[in-house]
Amino acid sequence: MRDTNDREAYQPVRVRTLRHEGAGTERADAVAVEAPLEVRIGGKPVTVLMRTPGHDEELVTGFLFGEGVIADADDIISITRPTDISDAEHGNVLEVRLMVSRRVFDGDRLFYSNSSCGICGKKSIASIEVRGTPSCSDLTVSSATLAALPERLRAAQPTFARTGGVHASGLFAADGTLLAVREDVGRHNALDKLVGWALDRGDVPLADRVLLVSGRVSYELVQKAVAAGIPIVAAVGAPSSYAVELAERFGITLVGFLRASGMNVYAHPDHITE
Repeated sequence: MRDTNDREAYQPVRVRTLRHEGAGTERADAVAVEAPLEVRIGGKPVTVLMRTPGHDEELVTGFLFGEGVIADADDIISITRPTDISDAEHGNVLEVRLMVSRRVFDGDRLFYSNSSCGICGKKSIASIEVRGTPSCSDLTVSSATLAALPERLRAAQPTFARTGGVHASGLFAADGTLLAVREDVGRHNALDKLVGWALDRGDVPLADRVLLVSGRVSYELVQKAVAAGIPIVAAVGAPSSYAVELAERFGITLVGFLRASGMNVYAHPDHITE
């Protein structure tokens, strides 16, 4: 998988800064790039993902895994960039070849996902039901180790430092070592990229890892954690009610408002030691 290209992750703009008192000033600023990624399977477009360019192959791998299209990375024969495309599509189309045994989409999704919604296109309540196996991980992490993670994640977010406009997901070992981090305008995309990275390494299920997300944690992030077998999900922000419900159901330790000074534990505190 290729590394993120910062020149693709953000772009320069001119901005006029206005103050309550005094004249406005013009200066150069950087904004996070949001661009469509068309995913084709068997030559046919199946979905468009609004994302920040970079780690696109990981994004597609993680997305297809979360949708149940693939069971592991071996179900993908190849991910390539077509050459017979228009200039507007250049860099924004990926062609996926799957093993014959893997089905494509079952028609439940309307094949569009924007950067703020990881389940957009679902057409019924039944269609968002999470299917997975409750966590049986015996991983434990000290509260002091958890409290140190936000600063480590923040230090590994170059696009956020430049733009202030992207989310991040970070994967940590039990001792607090940062193993990988991915950024994107979509919080669900950042996690899909991270899961795609782990799938390519053959590390899923991630039963001995801690996930930290930079903002709030909602339904779709816990859903993806369930699929990847992650036993501890922590967030700098707040969880939603459905996120708490899913964490309770699937045996996931859910932490919110994680700070150096403390945290709130919303589900299964048994994975955290004093």
